[in-house]
Amino acid sequence: MTTATAKVTREQVEDFLYAEADLLDNWQLNEWIALFDQERGSYFIPTTDAPDADPNKALFLIADDMPKLRSRVSQLLSGVAWAENPKSHTRHLVNNVRIAGMEDDALLVKANFVVFRMRFQNIDPYIGKYHYKLLPENGTFKILERRVVLDLEALRPHGKVSFIV
Repeated sequence: MTTATAKVTREQVEDFLYAEADLLDNWQLNEWIALFDQERGSYFIPTTDAPDADPNKALFLIADDMPKLRSRVSQLLSGVAWAENPKSHTRHLVNNVRIAGMEDDALLVKANFVVFRMRFQNIDPYIGKYHYKLLPENGTFKILERRVVLDLEALRPHGKVSFIV
């Protein structure tokens, strides 16, 4: 471990993930995307039948590098993304946060989640596990990779991933 990562506590990581969830629930997507490493950041949602797949070799629900993620956020905030107009209301619940190790200078973090999406009088739960690669930076973190592994067998009855899970 480097000196920067040796001092990181689970509480610091939890605070970061809780703040991220709050940004998403309040549709502060520009602030949310600023949490990413602006050059190397990535956001993945693999298919439910291949959660450990390589995004370069398999079909993913979402496989965004930073240019694609910026475009996604821009579309969601524009009001013209039909799948999110009107926008969903969400509540992200994050728990069982664990620092799982290191990869180069990045912390490997796992956390369980439930995201409730409310839209058109329907409530859809999205349940799964987050896998993060976090770079410690100036007392906080930058997201190098955010992988959302859904426990769902299918995105039904109302399920879509048109919002940020």
